[in-house]
Amino acid sequence: MLGSHIDSVPGGGNYDGQVGSMGALEVAASLADAAHTTRHPLEILIFSNEEGGKTGSRALAGEVEGFELDIVTASGFTIADGIQRLGGNPNRLEEVRRTDGSAEAFLELHIEQGAVLDADEIDVGVVEGIVGIMRWTVTVDGSTNHAGTTPMDRRADAMVGAARFIDLVHTTARRMPGQQVATVGRLEAEPGVPNVIPGRVTMTLEIRDLSMDGIERVYNEINRNLIRITEGTNTHFSFQRFYTSRAAPTAPWIREIIETSARGLGLSTRRMPSGAGHDAQSIALFAPVGMIFVPSVAGISHAPDEHTTPQDVINGANVLLQTLLELDQR
Repeated sequence: MLGSHIDSVPGGGNYDGQVGSMGALEVAASLADAAHTTRHPLEILIFSNEEGGKTGSRALAGEVEGFELDIVTASGFTIADGIQRLGGNPNRLEEVRRTDGSAEAFLELHIEQGAVLDADEIDVGVVEGIVGIMRWTVTVDGSTNHAGTTPMDRRADAMVGAARFIDLVHTTARRMPGQQVATVGRLEAEPGVPNVIPGRVTMTLEIRDLSMDGIERVYNEINRNLIRITEGTNTHFSFQRFYTSRAAPTAPWIREIIETSARGLGLSTRRMPSGAGHDAQSIALFAPVGMIFVPSVAGISHAPDEHTTPQDVINGANVLLQTLLELDQR
């Protein structure tokens, strides 16, 4: 009875956060239908703001820094405003902090957000580790001046400095050995009009790697080569870190249970890293974690065409249930 399958999951498989939430609720409903009481207390956690910085899960780990609450989001509200608008109190985040040993294990079900499982027709991904992420605001200062009357050799064009920096970020991450990635995802020029040389450009730098040391190596290499850009464009660069999410390996013994559970259901598996950040990496600071991936059709994520088939969602929920039952016995 306890091994009975989950035959349907309501709502379909779109939007990455819904798959885990629906899966967790279905697992709880299946346990209730079977009148099964777990040996350990069972908690279902649905975090807010995973995409904007994992504020919920990082609060549990005591990782939310004070200055983050003042960051203005795309909504026009600060993080603190958002917490209040959802009925929370940003001044009491310390009260939700968990301590080591407060949870025996944590499981997260998620879509892959990549194309590996779908392309290779693998049913379940067993996550080995989750990348660390660091983000900076990068400001390039030059001199604002008239675009028609300022000779090319007398310019301090912040946009040119920014363009060369973007290329430096890209080539540095590609050239260095490892699986690191580096991205400039947002760029704003001031004053932002056609006939004025930009005097200031503000952009973001994000670096991801499976180790925090790897992130630091990429960042240091970028900075080491930055002098060529500053001297060549007569601009000045400044960096302000505004986000850190630590890299986290999953627990080896939980990986093995996930694999065994999936294969017991007749599902194929593959061990793989997660290039995206997840709430599990915050929980890993105080409890062992495991992550289950299911395929994303064509690898599309963070886009309107993002989709995971209902059968893959069902597979993931069943693996989540079987893994939970085995963890509970241990």
